[in-house]
Amino acid sequence: MLRTVNRVLVGLAGVVLLALGAAVLIGALDLQRHVTLPSAWPFDGPRDVLLARADRRKWRSAGWWWPVVIAALALAVLLALWWLLAQPRRRRLREVLVDSGDEEGALVRGHALESVLTAEAESLDGVDRAHVTLSGSRTAPEARVGLTLAPHAAPASALHRLYTEALTHARASAGLVRLPAEVRLRAVRHRAERVG
Repeated sequence: MLRTVNRVLVGLAGVVLLALGAAVLIGALDLQRHVTLPSAWPFDGPRDVLLARADRRKWRSAGWWWPVVIAALALAVLLALWWLLAQPRRRRLREVLVDSGDEEGALVRGHALESVLTAEAESLDGVDRAHVTLSGSRTAPEARVGLTLAPHAAPASALHRLYTEALTHARASAGLVRLPAEVRLRAVRHRAERVG
């Protein structure tokens, strides 16, 4: 849902900015002398403004003008703030549907599965800390795994063991056909050791 809203909003903003930029460019380059434009075109020449002084005074004298302008700007600010705050928030999976064999299924709390996956990932050799977040739908969960590797760890080995042990166990225990995972590796900061 958020991805669709993002695409629609970015697309609309792009179309509006492109149209406004084209209108300003046509007016600034005085292209309306060479091209026939609609009669309602806002710019007549390079020194023209979008709203003339008479137009600005006309709207200012109307009693409804300022409340409408302030309400529209406040709504635009609130919508932009909502959109900005919604970006970093990723929907965590509350529950996973497990096939129990009786055609009804059972629900496992997403946080419980995250905790088990985190504990098993942290028990792997070379992994100092782990953090697992489940997202997606309850029938097709996806895992985001953050691994902080110890100084002596081999990243390829840790990644292979995470896949063959922790993720495979979670997939089998939840009865999932697949459990896609995005893994981010980091190294523990440590002081350099002297050799010799």
